[in-house]
Amino acid sequence: MGKVYIVGAGPGDPDLITVKGVKAIESATVILYDRLVNKALLAYAKPNTRLVYCGKDPSGLSIPQEEINALLVSFANKGHTVARLKGGDPFLFGRGGEEAEVLAEQYIPFEIVPGITSGIAAPAYAGIPVTHRDYSSSVAFVTGVNKAKTLKEDYWKHLALGPETLCIYMGVSRLPEISRLLIRHGRPKATPAALVYQGTSGVQQTAVGTLENIAEVAKDFKNPSMIVVGEVVQMHDKISWFQTMTEKAAAQQ
Repeated sequence: MGKVYIVGAGPGDPDLITVKGVKAIESATVILYDRLVNKALLAYAKPNTRLVYCGKDPSGLSIPQEEINALLVSFANKGHTVARLKGGDPFLFGRGGEEAEVLAEQYIPFEIVPGITSGIAAPAYAGIPVTHRDYSSSVAFVTGVNKAKTLKEDYWKHLALGPETLCIYMGVSRLPEISRLLIRHGRPKATPAALVYQGTSGVQQTAVGTLENIAEVAKDFKNPSMIVVGEVVQMHDKISWFQTMTEKAAAQQ
C-alpha cells in the first residue's frame, strides 16, 4: 500500500509553496498536477518520478474528476507515494475534500498539505488586505459559479448583506451579473472592487473600480483572476508593493 499527499501548491509564485509541500514532491514516485500549478515546482521531483497532468481546462479539455480519483487509488494500491498537486489550497474550491473522501473509503493512507489560496495571496500582492481594522472585520471566500441556479438570487442576497469583504473565485465571465445582483440586493454601487489577474506571478495585473463600473474597467481581464469587493480595496493605491517592486526592477533593466 502506498500513500497520497494532497498538496496545496500555492497561487502561482513557486516560492509560496510550503516546506512540507516541497518534501511531498521530493518523496513522490508519482505526481498528479493541475493546470494552475507552477511547473517550476516539478523540478523538486526525483528524475524518475512519473508526472501525470490532470488539469481542468476551461475549453473543456479535461480529465473527469472520477478518472482522477481512480488514478489516485490505482497508483496508491500499486505501492506508489503520490503527490497530488493542486493550485492554491486543496480544500478551498480545489476538490481536495472529494479526493480525500475517496481515499478514506478505500482505506488508503493520505495526508493533506494546506496551501496558500489565491483569495488571500492575489489581493495581498495587489496591496489589498482582505481584513483591516478600519475597513473590514469579516471576509468570505465564495465561488462565482452557482451549483443550484434556482438559488442564485438568495445566494447573492446573502452575500450582499453579509461579509464586508468578498473574495470571489471563478467569477470573471459572470462579473457583470454578479455586480448587478450585489447592487440589487443592497451592496452600495460605490463599493470599491478590484480584479487581480494571475496574482503573485510576473504577469500580474490589477484593475480597480467600483461595483458599478468594475465590469467595464476590467472587461479585458480573463481567468485566472480574483475578484475582490469591499472597502479594503482602497488600500491598493497605498500599499501596492508588488507592482512598485516590479516597476522598479523593469526600470533598472
